[in-house]
Amino acid sequence: MKVNLQSVNFNVDQKLVNFTQTKLDKLETYFSRIIHADVFLKVMNTSGKENKVTEILLSVPGGELMIKKINKTFEEGVDECVSSLERQLKKRKQKLNAHV
Repeated sequence: MKVNLQSVNFNVDQKLVNFTQTKLDKLETYFSRIIHADVFLKVMNTSGKENKVTEILLSVPGGELMIKKINKTFEEGVDECVSSLERQLKKRKQKLNAHV
């Protein structure tokens, strides 16, 4: 799957890019027809510790799935987004199989 990763207000390091790619590749075990993923990583200018915003837009046939999480680290955000997308993809696959 093609992953477009964009970082806002900071420079992303290669470890985070590889981590995100690995996590998103695992989604293809639940739904094989994923077209691509757009990942947006942002740092908010707040005094709180939870200032890392992770947004993932997943393009699949018939629409897009969007998830947004705010955490202390981007790794936590990617993990939470991927687990939420996993549930959504399982539901979508069940609906498609019900119509066949």
